[in-house]
Amino acid sequence: MKKFFLFLVVLFSFVFAQMQGMPVMQKGMKMHNFRAVPMEEAQILQDGKAKMFCPKCGMTLPMFYRTNHAAKVDGKMQQFCSIHCLVEAMNSGAKVSDIQVVDNSTLKFIPVSKAWYVVGSNKPATMSQVSKYAFGTKEAAQNFAKENGGKVMKFDDALAIAKKAFAKEQKMIGMKQHKMVQMGEKIYKAKCKAISEKFKSAAEAKAYIKANNSCGDLKGKPLQAVGLYLSGK
Repeated sequence: MKKFFLFLVVLFSFVFAQMQGMPVMQKGMKMHNFRAVPMEEAQILQDGKAKMFCPKCGMTLPMFYRTNHAAKVDGKMQQFCSIHCLVEAMNSGAKVSDIQVVDNSTLKFIPVSKAWYVVGSNKPATMSQVSKYAFGTKEAAQNFAKENGGKVMKFDDALAIAKKAFAKEQKMIGMKQHKMVQMGEKIYKAKCKAISEKFKSAAEAKAYIKANNSCGDLKGKPLQAVGLYLSGK
């Protein structure tokens, strides 16, 4: 059973890396997630039991913190792993206001009106094939682009690019999430206690699993897979 679970984790890591635009780790290589920050350094602006997870895709926010966005959605603050998930909220028909983004210079949230984006750098993208990182000053953005490539622009231009690519990227993500759900079902059956509750999102499912210790020490990518599986049951 342990060998089977380890196989699932390795296989899931490959699919998950592809989905998020991350380089796939080869034997002997060390993976560093540029987007991640320690839990204590991440500003979490939303409330609730599932506050550590993106309400759209369920991903753990500190793990993708450098691409985090936040906004009031129908008057309630929500925090997203990416501009892609922000666009999903906008496309839902909800009223979206007070949009903020993480300033990669300070790791604090700033209004998007004050942000300068670097689009298309060589750093990993989140929920997209094209990376988008924000900075509080044009100089900081230009310095980042000089070192890592990409174009410097304001939020409206970065948002337009994200909106244009959304449908195509959402289709791609959906196909890869289908594979993740299949792996999540296998991990759930191998590692978890029976869960009868229904969940509206992967974020809710992951929060429940963590709060109730339903799957032992399950975390990271396997936890994401189980969350996706449970949210679709």
